[in-house]
Amino acid sequence: MPICIFEDEQYLNFEPLVYSRPVYDLICGMTTLKEKIIREFPKEKIVLKCRNYLEHFVKEENPKCKVNKFEDEDYLFINGRIIAPSNLKNILKIKSNDEKVFISKGIIVAAKVSSKGIKELSLDKAEVIDTKLFSNLPKEEVEVQSAQYLWDLVYLNGKEIEKEFKLFLKSKASAKTKKFEGVSFVNKKNIFIGSETDIKPGVVLDASTGPIYIGKNVIIYPNAVLQGPIYIGESTKIKSCATIYPNVSIGKICKVGGEVEDAIIHPYTNKQHSGFLGHSYLGSWINIGADTNNSDLQNNYGTIKVQINERHVDSGKQFVGLMMADHSKTAINTMFNTGTVVGFSSNVFGSGFPPKYIPSFGWGGNESMKEYKISKAIETAKAVFTRRNKKFTSEDEKLFDVIFNLTKEDRSKRGY
Repeated sequence: MPICIFEDEQYLNFEPLVYSRPVYDLICGMTTLKEKIIREFPKEKIVLKCRNYLEHFVKEENPKCKVNKFEDEDYLFINGRIIAPSNLKNILKIKSNDEKVFISKGIIVAAKVSSKGIKELSLDKAEVIDTKLFSNLPKEEVEVQSAQYLWDLVYLNGKEIEKEFKLFLKSKASAKTKKFEGVSFVNKKNIFIGSETDIKPGVVLDASTGPIYIGKNVIIYPNAVLQGPIYIGESTKIKSCATIYPNVSIGKICKVGGEVEDAIIHPYTNKQHSGFLGHSYLGSWINIGADTNNSDLQNNYGTIKVQINERHVDSGKQFVGLMMADHSKTAINTMFNTGTVVGFSSNVFGSGFPPKYIPSFGWGGNESMKEYKISKAIETAKAVFTRRNKKFTSEDEKLFDVIFNLTKEDRSKRGY
């Protein structure tokens, strides 16, 4: 049966990261939420449902999948914010002609819908699927974990690294048999090192608390200390004296230094200087200035409130750090309070703590904020792409324009 991975009505709970990607393209562990689902259905045809303005990018990144196009067949719709377990296919078993909705703790995680039902409910036309449309289908309670907010992915990250490390090891041969002079290995059997990776003398790889997966063509400079569970993507650089604590995922082609713990960093992002990053979620094409720090714990040890989708949400967590969307930048010595949200293509600078919520295309900090001119934002993005040997296309420019207009009201409410 073909599979449709979709975004549900709660997708804005994952702002600001979802302005530039579907929910299912968020990373947790070593892969995206989408990749975890597809891994459990290796032979099925996949349709990816996304907002129309993201369609070009989803097609480009998923050439083997159909995007927003259905054939005249029954489909198994799977919610793109689930954390797919390794037995997902068995959990969602269905007799060939049945329609059914699968619910876990009040969240609709999947629904089998007939070709007739797809047309009647206009599921093929909806950009985002309201799961209430499935409410009349027969129900089955299942146990499948899903994320409600970005910090859920941060808290699940370590366990996902451990699970996926075992899966990846079955299909790949490690280069750790190569001699790395002056490198200290702790629990070496729990460490994977990709080909052409260079680890300099003085580095400590401590896998006593969880696995360490290092992709190919990575460079780890002298005296860095890494404690698993950790995932480091292809062609990333870990700078000298970096301290990477457990539960950290770093995407491909990043530069990371300083102190990092309990964090997810998407590809093409740099945080290469001193400064602390903890319990945080960063998008792509971000640059964190030297000695930028974020707080992830309040002095009263209370639970942290975060502004999400025009609401102040009590996270229920003692530790929540920085949530920052793609293309944003910080100046040197920037300080972020607990539970700070920074939107798409913002530039943060100045003394003191900036606001805990900075809309997309914000320019400034504690003393004043104004709108970041779209022309200047695009100009900067083009320069950054050039540094990574990537072309900033007309479609990339359209994306900036769309997000700028989508978030205009958000800035207007704050007077800039």
